[in-house]
Amino acid sequence: MLELPEQDPCEICRDMSAADAKLRLIDDCAHTMTVINPYQYEVGQCCVITKRHVATLLALSDEETAAILMAAKRVAHAMLKAFEPLGILTFQNNGIYSGQLAPHYHYHIIPRQLGSNWGIGPPQLAYFEGAGRMAGSADHDLDPVERKQLAQVAPSVLYETASKLRSCLPS
Repeated sequence: MLELPEQDPCEICRDMSAADAKLRLIDDCAHTMTVINPYQYEVGQCCVITKRHVATLLALSDEETAAILMAAKRVAHAMLKAFEPLGILTFQNNGIYSGQLAPHYHYHIIPRQLGSNWGIGPPQLAYFEGAGRMAGSADHDLDPVERKQLAQVAPSVLYETASKLRSCLPS
């Protein structure tokens, strides 16, 4: 059994019931919502989340599993049009020992740009020159709390970025 993070209430459920949640919404379907990530380690970073409160990949229904990848593919196409990234990083954590912070399934989709200083995710990005990460950038050596503070942007920036992605979704 995977050890899960403990939150009561679940921060994702709480955030999606907030008054401004619709402004952060990029895409919506029967089983999922795609939302702009409140922390923009990369401009355009978003997550596909399940509408049903479920913690991990192992607890998803077959319909939810299919819907997640379809939603991720849609927003990846929108990212290509909106931001012209050099790559798109996708990942999902299951259990606290994989880095899962919220006990609600969410699948990350991140457009990658040259000079990015993505500090979490696959560790090879820190060493693979072709990944575009530049050692010595302003936040390269910051601790995770400081990095998270730098990734916080104004709500208006989040809404503008979500709107840009919504406008670029494939029909």
